[in-house]
Amino acid sequence: MSRPVARLVRDAAELAALEPAWWALWRRSPGATPFSSPAWLLPWWEAFAPGPLAAVAVEAGPRLVGLGAFWLEDGRHGPRLLPLGLGISDHTDVLVDPHAAEAGAALVEAVAALPGWDKWELEELPPDAAALRLAAAPGWAEQAVDQTACPVLDLAGPEPVPSRQRRKLRMSRHRAERRGLEILDLAAEAADPCAPASYLAELARLHGARWAERGEDGLLAAEPVRRFHALALPRLLAAGLAWPLALRIENRVAGAAYLLRDDRAAYAYLGGFDPDFAFESPGTILIGHAIERAREAGLARFSFLRGREPYKYAWGAADVLNRHRRLVRP
Repeated sequence: MSRPVARLVRDAAELAALEPAWWALWRRSPGATPFSSPAWLLPWWEAFAPGPLAAVAVEAGPRLVGLGAFWLEDGRHGPRLLPLGLGISDHTDVLVDPHAAEAGAALVEAVAALPGWDKWELEELPPDAAALRLAAAPGWAEQAVDQTACPVLDLAGPEPVPSRQRRKLRMSRHRAERRGLEILDLAAEAADPCAPASYLAELARLHGARWAERGEDGLLAAEPVRRFHALALPRLLAAGLAWPLALRIENRVAGAAYLLRDDRAAYAYLGGFDPDFAFESPGTILIGHAIERAREAGLARFSFLRGREPYKYAWGAADVLNRHRRLVRP
């Protein structure tokens, strides 16, 4: 393999043109999650584009061996380099080909030459993130701290879910079955071009109803967020990374759980349920269904993603901490 060469990508069309090579690199990257895929980050940029694009592509001959997707912010924290996906992504990372020994160094060298920033913020990095292994440039100061807990259920072993939660799940299913329970898997019905839009409308309704009980708007209240999901969901479905579930009781959509998945893990990203069906616990039924299907598919982990809500630990999840790595150049 030839020596890696890095180049800056400052134009959205140029970033989008990398998509086929980006997918190939994503599949070769052992720590990659759906949040670092082009199906997630290209729609994020189209929906938000909060500042000048400042991505770095590292190529060895015709092959893409490294990619860091960033943008520049100049606000109250000073000029910073931030990752695409920030805010609505539970993990961020760079992609580095594990077989290209100098790709990471070339990426850092290109970032060092990029003007317009003082701090490079690498946020919400999972423990196996490639960004945690990048060597800082000479003279840079560095700080790395724990950032956010992402409770994760280890799916190995005969029965990962505690017996008390299994009893609660059985009770909820029995209650719902008496009123006519049906679980819908949009990933199995993705041939319907209207399905993603219909699903997202129901998800927004149910998620909003759940948060309205707390006097809050919920995560789907902002128009750019809804636009992002409308752009991303069809692409994620086509790539096999989206796993949207819904639940009907008495022919009414009573709950929705929007999950992501890859070859290693399932990720419980967003959900909601109709308060009229609280007695049947649609959320419990959907999470239980997803955990069972994930185990059948041979996935190693079920991640509840960011936040220490008590219900996550009732399923047997244990904290896995994201890291925040800050690099400051002189």
